[in-house]
Amino acid sequence: MQGNFLSPAEIAKYVVDVGQKKAGLSPFKQLLLGVLAGAFIALAAQGSNAAIHTVESIGLGKTLAGALFAAGLILVIVAGGELFTGNSLMVVALADRRISLSAMLRGWCIVYLGNLVGSVLVAFFVLKSGQLGYTGGLLGGFTLKLAAYKTALTFEKAFFMGILCNWLVCLAVWMAFGAGDVAGKILAIFFPIWLFVASGFEHSIANMYYIPAGILAKANPLFVEKALELGTSRQAIDALGWGSMFSANLLPVTLGNILGGALFVGLAYWLAYRRAA
Repeated sequence: MQGNFLSPAEIAKYVVDVGQKKAGLSPFKQLLLGVLAGAFIALAAQGSNAAIHTVESIGLGKTLAGALFAAGLILVIVAGGELFTGNSLMVVALADRRISLSAMLRGWCIVYLGNLVGSVLVAFFVLKSGQLGYTGGLLGGFTLKLAAYKTALTFEKAFFMGILCNWLVCLAVWMAFGAGDVAGKILAIFFPIWLFVASGFEHSIANMYYIPAGILAKANPLFVEKALELGTSRQAIDALGWGSMFSANLLPVTLGNILGGALFVGLAYWLAYRRAA
């Protein structure tokens, strides 16, 4: 360690150790920590929605949303949680032959399920809290509009925005691993996450909140009315559902997230710092 942080090569070694520990967690712990991480990301997603739903400027809205959304990954890293997108870095331990492919894939699947449960749980709580009724139902309409937009993306667009997203998310996790104190971890996380949200890239776990919240909001005629006023088409609203969430968004975004994190961060740095010359 140089001063209060790890060098890139030291981070690579640390990520190998972290991947081995993650693979060694019991399925119960993987699931429980996955639920917590999904809830943390969902809370950050809802907070950013609440803050920007009346902001007319898209650029300013995304900038503000990114600053708030970073709290989700900060909670995961500092408080503790297992996040599917960040766990793409387990590929470094796989490449180093410290874990098996089956252990990595099993962990990914369990954590992904836990993230989904935590995210949908928060979406349900937000609905029942009445928060979507803020500003005369405009927050509910905005939530519905965002969900309809995400399920209307083409497979190609969702896939490539997933790559770009998790490239930045895993860089945030990578740098946070290199920080020697909590303040350093927060700073390392904040700017890449701010950048990905401001850019409008697609995060599979965040979408596990955004889309279910929109599906739940769709049952309220007031929220549908507000979404239409915000420019959402009736066709996009009608197409929004649990099936389209998985087929039109989570499938391509998840594949893109895996590629962005595992290839462009994990394997890239493994080749640079761990592969035998």
